[in-house]
Formats: sequence, C-alpha cells, structure tokens
Amino acid sequence: MLAQVKLAMSERKLSPMDQRLEDIKPGGAVPDARSVAAGAMPDLAVEVTGLVKTYKASGKTPEKHALKGVDLSVRRGMIFGLLGPNGAGKSTLINILAGLVVKSAGEAKIWGHDIEADMRRARSSIGVVPQELNIDPFFTPSELLDLQAGLYGVPKSERITDRLLAAVGLTEQATAYARTLSGGMRRRLMVAKAMVHSPPVLVLDEPTAGVDVELRQSLWGHVRELNRAGTTILLTTHYLEEAEELCDEIAIINHGEVVACDTTDNLLRRLDSKTLTVQLTEPIDQVPAQLEGFLVELPEPQRLIVRYEPSQTRLGDVLNAMNEAGLRITDLSTEETDLEDIFLQITRS
Repeated sequence: MLAQVKLAMSERKLSPMDQRLEDIKPGGAVPDARSVAAGAMPDLAVEVTGLVKTYKASGKTPEKHALKGVDLSVRRGMIFGLLGPNGAGKSTLINILAGLVVKSAGEAKIWGHDIEADMRRARSSIGVVPQELNIDPFFTPSELLDLQAGLYGVPKSERITDRLLAAVGLTEQATAYARTLSGGMRRRLMVAKAMVHSPPVLVLDEPTAGVDVELRQSLWGHVRELNRAGTTILLTTHYLEEAEELCDEIAIINHGEVVACDTTDNLLRRLDSKTLTVQLTEPIDQVPAQLEGFLVELPEPQRLIVRYEPSQTRLGDVLNAMNEAGLRITDLSTEETDLEDIFLQITRS
C-alpha cells in the first residue's frame, strides 16, 4: 500500500504536513489492516448492499424503517459525501458500519471485510470521528491517544501517538489537560483519536458543526491532507458548500433510501439552469421586445436578470439579443447551479 501511495504522490513535492502524514498511512499500526497485501487492496473501501434497519415498536413508539435497502459503494482513496435531512438514516448507516447498531438485513463490508463475518478486521479498518466531543477533560492528548490505541489492541511498540499529535498540530499541547484546549484543538484531537489504529477508512460525522469559518477552513485543509496521504474519507455534513468543495462523489439519503449517488460534477449538472445578471449603462422602463423570447426580469431600471437553460439556450444568443436592443452593458455575471439547489429538489418530497 505504501508503495502505491508514494507512486501517486511522486509527481509533486511533499508539504511538511504531507511528510508527517507519510508516517501514519492506513494499515501501518494494526496487524489486521497491515496484512492486506499492496496488490490485494480492495477497489471499494466501503461496500453496502441491500442494507436494512428496522427499529421495532416499543410502547407508543411505532415501528420505524430507518434504512430501506441501501446500496452504496465508496471507492478507495476518495472523499465521499453522505448527505440528507435530519432523520434520513445517515447516522444509522454510520453506526452500523462502526458496529454500534446491528443491521436488520443486507450486507456491509469495510476494506473488503464483512462487518459481521469478519468483525475484528472490519472494525480495525475504520475510524469514526463523531459530531459530539467525547474527550475526558482530565486526560492529556498523549494519554487519550495511548488509551484509545490500547482499546484497539495496538501494542505499545507500534503506537504512533507522537506522530499523530504532530500531524494534527498538537505536539506542544501533548501534556496539557484536554480541558485547556480550544474548540479547534479538540476537533483535531478527535481526528487523531480516530486514527490511532491507522484505519484506511475514516468517517467524519458533521466535523465542522457549530465551528467558525476560520476553523472550518482549517479542518477542510486537514481532511484534504489525510486524503492525499491515502485515507478514504466518508463525510456527513449539513453544510452543502462543504460537500461541494471537498467531495469527489456524493450520495443523498432521504427517508432511509439513497435517492441520488453520483460524482459531484454530474450532480451539479442535473439542474439545467443558469442565471445571468446584467448591469446596464442607462436605465430602461421595460424589457425590450428583442428579449421577449427569454425569461427576463427587470428588478431595477439598470439591472436585468435572465434565467435560461444551457442545454436549450446559448449565452451568446442572449447577449446578441441585448445588442440588437441597443442595450449597453457595464457589468455582467452568471450564477451556476449549486449543490443546495440539487439537494432541495431531490429531498423536497
């Protein structure tokens, strides 16, 4: 595996963060994960087939079908986004992969290992960063990582506590009590905690929920560094711009079913819609006759908004019509479809 990652990175100079992460490649600490030969690495980091989870009725609470035959394939080495409204089934799916919830039916594999038939290897192949900060305030970062590594059965001689703390920028805070760390430091410590057994798959559940813009950008950068170092990332988020910025592929879950799954670019192309905003030199009272064949708004005397479908209308045709109408343009901008538009369209029902 190390050879393949180095080959993929050989064309560029490693940054200091990249170089540090070279030492904590997936599969480097736990024998079960490490035993996967480089030539035998699975194409799919996560494979879910017909996954069903039904919570039985209890008291006045009716039976709930949280997952209804979910199929999902996450290719090795990508950042994969898992989106959906509250109650859609995202957390249930993650908890099943992490071994915290027992599935009702279907199959799930992590790094080629069935989560039930090969439970130990499956769990050694995944690390989960939950949304909640579950850090003991009276432990130091170094102690927390050593304790977590011990829970995963990582021998002391194979623990990478110092390298993990260096990778997430917490070397200076290694012996400080966790309660003294800032919110951003605690988030980074949670990532390091999930990586103590060097899992090839890392799940980030709402990693930037409730954090400020600066910290969010910092965490995005760290996620990219982990991915470049070879870790497959499964990301759940309610920040759609975050998914659009980071993810190679995105699946949208609604009412326990996968309603869309495609590359980010292909999803963005689903809505055949663009908006052209034009600032005019001179004010006008009404939309010129030459533009009557287009969907045009005149919110202000010197501003036109044209909505059109790129598959049916060329931007040049719109601009030619404005030229024929004698309109002089001082500025113009186009607005592309974003992931929020797609999300709302798919989950509206």
